[in-house]
Amino acid sequence: MAQKFKDAFQKMAQNMPKGGGSAGGGPGRGAGAAKAASRAAGSLMVAGGLGYGAYNSIFTVEGGHRAVMYNRVVGMKEQVYNEGLNFNIPWFERPVIYDIRTRPVNLQTLTGSKDLQMVTIGVRVLHKPDQNHLVWIYRHLGKNYDERILPSLMNECAKAVVARYNANELLTRRDDVSAAISSELSRRCGGFHVLLEDVAITHLSFSPEYAKAVEAKQVAQQDAERAKYVVLGAIQEKKTIITKARGEAESAELIGTAVKRNPGFMKLRRIDAAKDIADIVAGSGNKIYLNADSLLLNLLGDADDKFEKSVTAADSKGWFKK
Repeated sequence: MAQKFKDAFQKMAQNMPKGGGSAGGGPGRGAGAAKAASRAAGSLMVAGGLGYGAYNSIFTVEGGHRAVMYNRVVGMKEQVYNEGLNFNIPWFERPVIYDIRTRPVNLQTLTGSKDLQMVTIGVRVLHKPDQNHLVWIYRHLGKNYDERILPSLMNECAKAVVARYNANELLTRRDDVSAAISSELSRRCGGFHVLLEDVAITHLSFSPEYAKAVEAKQVAQQDAERAKYVVLGAIQEKKTIITKARGEAESAELIGTAVKRNPGFMKLRRIDAAKDIADIVAGSGNKIYLNADSLLLNLLGDADDKFEKSVTAADSKGWFKK
């Protein structure tokens, strides 16, 4: 194109009139100069048109993109143009570039669960257009297809799935809830030729009233568990007391039987008690003025005779009988 401009200017320079000529040749030379200028202008217009056509007859599709073509005569062409350098007819055709890489969309909505609890749920979707149906998408949705369909579909699918579960199931069965939202949203988006790469629940919260009720329930359960252990401890203590009382009764019965059979058993016990009392009195720094009989320390007097008589009298009254 630069060479054509150069040739046009050279022709114009050759046809321009030279200075210093005779006055009689003026009109002929003026007509020749006008023709030369006209030819130069025509050449310039042709060169400009060729440059415009060459510049606008090609377009580049970047990586991760696809293009569809709009023709002023026939409308949308069914061909989808791949990455790289492509050709079109200037003015008659106009390429429309689509980004087919995966892009995220976030949505947070307030909805109700199956047990009528208000839940705030956040959903994140990774999507991209179906490159085989870009012509249909441009005809019906345009380039901002995701802004047209995804917010409403995500909102509707999230609310429809959350309404199937109770509030506690939304926490314990979160994977099932996410899979159900993904399945429902994929089915709905398939009608618009939009592909979903991933659907995830990014946020899940309940109303303050429900959170307080859950906390109160947990506290009540902890109190119930604590009360259960208190009851178990009381039962064990009761068993211990019964066992102890039973042992004391059996011990008293055995002692009564031993005393009945051999009164010397009580003498032996009396001697043991006297030894313990004597050790305590001997180790004490206080002075004690008590009767030896009161302290069971009189082991040589008539205390044994008195004790044997008391045992015989008790035996005659039947105290040691079963």
